[in-house]
Amino acid sequence: MFYTYVLQSKKDGHWYTGATNDLRERFKKHNNNKVFSTKSRGPFELVYYEACLNKDDAFVREKYLKSGQGKRYLKNRLKRSRLLTG
Repeated sequence: MFYTYVLQSKKDGHWYTGATNDLRERFKKHNNNKVFSTKSRGPFELVYYEACLNKDDAFVREKYLKSGQGKRYLKNRLKRSRLLTG
């Protein structure tokens, strides 16, 4: 399985969207400042993820969720979540 995920920074409230084949390990790396793109923004909360059967689907979905339409989809999907601030 491959995963597309959205993290929310507890520090600044901003979102980070990514894709991986090991969600638990990737989440640990984000929170331990081992990912360059999020190094100074942690700690993080996992606010959303989707499972995909193959890598290509996960990365296509990641690209969509980073788009304007994808961000609107996420905000609508998560609007009742207490974690949503961004």
